[in-house]
Amino acid sequence: MATVDLNKENFSDIITGNDVVVVDFWAPWCGPCKSFAPTYEAVSEKIPDVVFAKVNTEVEQELAHHFQIRSIPTLMIFREQVIIFSEPGAMPGQALESVLEQAKALDMAEVHQQIAEEAKQQG
Repeated sequence: MATVDLNKENFSDIITGNDVVVVDFWAPWCGPCKSFAPTYEAVSEKIPDVVFAKVNTEVEQELAHHFQIRSIPTLMIFREQVIIFSEPGAMPGQALESVLEQAKALDMAEVHQQIAEEAKQQG
């Protein structure tokens, strides 16, 4: 699967319309981003049941600001519209695959329950 370019117009639809979405926040001038791009693309080809998306932080500054992106590349994984992973820096393909396996194995009923409990406590 090729990567999908995210922008503020399609972001919500992509996140809500897919179970697992990996987002790579990047910029064209970023050396580590350019180095990581082939790895990201290669992993996207190996895992067809996950949507791999990219946000160009130069063009989509509003999205980058919303998610408080301070360094790039930053990878974020959404599962059932919940951010379950967010980490700056590029990673080797095997590490990305491992993180995705862990993300897919999470008990999302438990995650949603924890979120509901935290929301209750915050009132």
